[in-house]
Amino acid sequence: MEMNNIFPIIKILIIAAISFVSAILFTPILTHFLYKYKLGKGIRDEGNTPIFTSLHKKKEGTPTMGGILIWVVAGGLAIGIWALTKLFGSDTIFSDYNFLTRKQTLLPLGVLLFAAIIGLIDDIIGVSTRIGKKRKGLRVSEKLIIYFIIAAIAAYWFYFKLDWDLLHIPFFGDFNIGIWYIPIFIFAIVASAFSTNQTDGLDGLSGGVLLTAFSAFAVISFTQGKIELATFCAAIAGALLAFLWFNIYPARFFMGDTGSMSLGITLGVIAMLTNCLFLLPFIGFILVIESLTTIIQVVSKKIRHKKIFLSTPIHHHFEAKGWPETKVTMRFWIIAGVMAVIGLVIFFVDTNLF
Repeated sequence: MEMNNIFPIIKILIIAAISFVSAILFTPILTHFLYKYKLGKGIRDEGNTPIFTSLHKKKEGTPTMGGILIWVVAGGLAIGIWALTKLFGSDTIFSDYNFLTRKQTLLPLGVLLFAAIIGLIDDIIGVSTRIGKKRKGLRVSEKLIIYFIIAAIAAYWFYFKLDWDLLHIPFFGDFNIGIWYIPIFIFAIVASAFSTNQTDGLDGLSGGVLLTAFSAFAVISFTQGKIELATFCAAIAGALLAFLWFNIYPARFFMGDTGSMSLGITLGVIAMLTNCLFLLPFIGFILVIESLTTIIQVVSKKIRHKKIFLSTPIHHHFEAKGWPETKVTMRFWIIAGVMAVIGLVIFFVDTNLF
């Protein structure tokens, strides 16, 4: 195989490796800062969530905002290599490894950083203060509004800037849906962000599920010839792997909204960029189940005045039934991996690559 044919693979793997190593090296600095200023998570104890409180009270004070590790490293790599390319010219090695382009990665990178900053503000509001009081972060309704605004901006970019209104349905083909693309896009992004936020509840759970999802979309992007987007996914996956090293039970720090909000929205944008919206429920199966159980629980309590699950999202239900936290997490990882493979199989069969 010629070097030109294998270089995209080398590029993706090297960026993933650099991202992983950079995140590992950055972690001591981040954890020192988080512990020094006691930016710990408060566990809600309002009387209406007794099961959740009893299961997680011991985690109170564990630093949050660990998601900074992911978006700072992935975003820093993208912007840093791009800046070096501009500084030293397009005929240097930096140009070969640059993956920041207007067509493929500018939008997901912009969304990642913007949502990360909003999530960071929410995390800062929600941490314990020095006088021992706890201030609440953003309400769910407020988060949904933020998700909607970010999704609307991204939908505008797709429809009016990229002139994109094509929706692919596996085994049925492509359909130009016109202005309907915008509400479908917004729904996809909001659902992805909300679902990721719901999944971030156990040590290592969201990190492992997102690692699987972004890795799957790296494969899809590469297969479609979107090398820069595949590299971007690999950069996030590399940083996620490093984050997961410190986030598995017992967690050194939590992801926080700065991680879950930014990664959830970015995942949805990437699904739309690859025109694989209908594969997202497979690749992000655990994310879907987590949010769906929460919605079902809320509706049931409003209409029937009864709970269906002991606690939601569903990972708390299994905890309440006596499953150790690590068992819930690892079994959900397995399910996420299997479903991501099924999603990839559907993609390959649909595109006649088998």
